[in-house]
Amino acid sequence: MPTTIALTLLVPFAGTLAVLLLGRWPNLREAATLATASALTVLVYSLLGPVLEGARPELTLWEVVPGVPLAFSVEPLGMIFAMIASLLWIVTTVYAIGYMRGNDEHAQTRFYACFAVAILSAMGIAFAGNLLTLFLFYELMTISTFPLVTHKGTEEAKRSGRVYLGILMGTSIGLQLVAIIGCWILAGSLDFVPGGLLAGKAEGWPVLILFVLFVFGIGKAAVMPFHRWLPAAMVAPTPVSALLHAVAVVKAGVFTVVKVVVYVFGLDLLNATSGTEWIAVAAGFTILSASLVALQQDNLKRRLAYSTISQLSYVVLAAAILAPLSVMGAALHIMAHAFGKITLFFAAGSIYTAAHKTRVSELHGIGWKMPWTMGAFAIGSLSMIGVPPTAGFVSKWFMLSGAYEAQAWAAIAVIFASTVLNAAYFLPIVYHAFARPQPAGGHGYSGTHGLDAADRAHGAEEGDGHHADHGEAPWPIVLALTFTAGGSVVLFLFPDAFLTLAEQLVGGRP
Repeated sequence: MPTTIALTLLVPFAGTLAVLLLGRWPNLREAATLATASALTVLVYSLLGPVLEGARPELTLWEVVPGVPLAFSVEPLGMIFAMIASLLWIVTTVYAIGYMRGNDEHAQTRFYACFAVAILSAMGIAFAGNLLTLFLFYELMTISTFPLVTHKGTEEAKRSGRVYLGILMGTSIGLQLVAIIGCWILAGSLDFVPGGLLAGKAEGWPVLILFVLFVFGIGKAAVMPFHRWLPAAMVAPTPVSALLHAVAVVKAGVFTVVKVVVYVFGLDLLNATSGTEWIAVAAGFTILSASLVALQQDNLKRRLAYSTISQLSYVVLAAAILAPLSVMGAALHIMAHAFGKITLFFAAGSIYTAAHKTRVSELHGIGWKMPWTMGAFAIGSLSMIGVPPTAGFVSKWFMLSGAYEAQAWAAIAVIFASTVLNAAYFLPIVYHAFARPQPAGGHGYSGTHGLDAADRAHGAEEGDGHHADHGEAPWPIVLALTFTAGGSVVLFLFPDAFLTLAEQLVGGRP
């Protein structure tokens, strides 16, 4: 099993080299990417059985600083993250082949190479055995995804990339690294420990300060006010949006928050520390504020981006409730959000590829021309709202159960209110796509009031109705979004493996 851990890092690295070497032969390059993603998935899932049975495989390499090695350990939460990231790498690669070719994107070799490095980073984060190892791979993920955010090379893309890099690097170095150093001073170690590294070694205000530094220093979790990088990054191609929102980046953020809560502080220590409830307040504010902003967005990807900000803080809120059931809900929502949100972004990219539409107000009647795309969008929407039979219902059920167990009535109110808001900004899209006729000329919007410059320019390009007779997007795109939509339903019907891992995370069997 230690060899398997090493291979989960070496295989994406080898895939990166293969992509670079085969760049001039697109078919071979993309075949290498698919083969690498498939091999990684097999390796990760081979660890599932032993972990479910209670094994905790470890691998220790060289010391980065005295007493702190580059170390890896497979535990239940990391298993959940690695399973999601590896499987969705395959699906996103299939999608990207259709999208990148369908839109004749440039620099495709660089795109696939950076994507592979990002997945390598995700594996390092998932299996990190201490805070320093996690931090190093966390930073590598930020650096490797920067070229993806700026992929288009426009001034807008470069500006968005600066926001992306500035916020993520600023929070991680200015806040998260300070918290890691504080843990080293208090505990004399950076290892992840069941029950909490700091349990019995710190109490009172130092614990509260470190907790705040971690939550806001993990900028990838997008807790307000450190959320602006996420909507700014929407300038990138849709496969990159899928990477940011579902496969790796934001999942690395909320994964790190939950891992720190469970393995650095421990639920008992945080429950005994006054003031930690303010983190739940910050998460609740982010959930509701981002939902209200999403409700006002006409650009589809921006609406999805603010929805992601809201959904990420569900995980932070559930972890901050500090009840075993709510922490299980936080872990399960990492899984549920991954499949639901990647479906929504896949659908947005499908619509852009086939119809070159980017705005919600343009989607009247599009469901009849793109039934597979909009059917998948409907399933993804239901999962984000938390309606059965989708995985989003499972995670929300555990969040609410944990909040009830802890008598966190304000958190329950936030979850219910945000569920209504989720329905308000998702369901009208589905309704208008199928129940409203498409206007003559193929456009559902005739003005430019309230739109940003990019949207107005894009609308001018579409003015001749050239895309009015479109059908579905290329088959790799439709195949990928159908798979992820189906996955949301399958994970509702058969959640046993994820439920067992989530139960182990909070001290359950075995």
